[in-house]
Formats: sequence, structure tokens, C-alpha cells
Amino acid sequence: MTHRLHLIAPALSPALRAARFDDGGSLDPAGVRAARAAAGGVPVAERVWCSPSARCRETLAALGLDGHGGHGGVEVAEWAGLDAGRWRGESVAEVGAREPEALAAWLSDPGAAPHGGESVREFCARVGGWLEGAAEMSGRTVAVVEPEVVRAVVVRVLGAPEGAFWRVDVEPLARVEVSGRSGRWNLRVG
Repeated sequence: MTHRLHLIAPALSPALRAARFDDGGSLDPAGVRAARAAAGGVPVAERVWCSPSARCRETLAALGLDGHGGHGGVEVAEWAGLDAGRWRGESVAEVGAREPEALAAWLSDPGAAPHGGESVREFCARVGGWLEGAAEMSGRTVAVVEPEVVRAVVVRVLGAPEGAFWRVDVEPLARVEVSGRSGRWNLRVG
């Protein structure tokens, strides 16, 4: 059987708007409106899941998925955002001004974690481990996940090197579909 996994990035939040490392904050009013407007394009699914963050839970609700099948979305711990350590809540510009070498290392070396959090390599392994098990499921799943989860899934599905992680741009409410069977995933575009 085939498992179709529809990944939806969260709507706009103040952290995304300000290019800040996620601080656990909520969506802004424009993000809520955009998610409500996009609700009609979300496919029907047997399962609804989300990353364990306020912005993903709120996007799920604004998309009308919190009451799906009589239940809300199931939070998947492995889909928590990339741990930015001491940079959490700071803007990329602030970190770049204070720690330019550390930021450059983090963006260029998938094994680096100069902020004391998680490296891109560790993060991709965490998301990839979950994805391997999900290939054995069947049916359709809709999941509202952090943008970096979408990046990690795309990198893993394509067999790209972890250095490609930062080359995948994920806009608010972007949707990516992957389908899998017997441990093999395909990326569907369009």
C-alpha cells in the first residue's frame, strides 16, 4: 500500500516575518487569515498530524483540521523544529552581527551546532528516522510541520546531501506531497 504524506508549512508568524529563529510564538492575524483562506485546498485524509509548536497547531486549526474526524491533529515529537540553542528568538541579522563566524559555520557545515542546539545533520537524521517508519503506513496523512521539517523531508526523499538543506526555500503555507511504499519515497511537485 502507498502512504501519501501532505506536508503543509505553518502560516506567517512574527518570527517568520522578522527572520528570527523560532521562539515558540503564535501566528499573526495575517497568517490566520491566509490559513483560513487556504483551507479549501487541503485534501481529505485519514490522519492529521502536526509539529509540536504553537504556530503549527494554530495553522492546523485555521485550516479547519483541528476537528478532523472528531479529533485534532496528533503532535509528532520528531517534527519539532531545528533546535537553535542560544539563538532561539533572535534574528538572523542579530546573530550574524554578533557571531558571524559561528553563523557562517552553521549555514555551511551540516555537522556544526555552534549555538549549542542541534546540527542540520542531527535534525535530518531525526526527521529521516521518522520518515522511514512512515513508509510502512498506507492511506493519506496531512501534516502541518515546521519549514525545516519540509526541508529535511525533501533532502531525504531526493537523496540529496545534507548541505542542500539550506537550498530548499519553504514559504508560509507551502504544501509538499511525498508518497512512499516499502521504504521508498517519491516527491510530487505541482
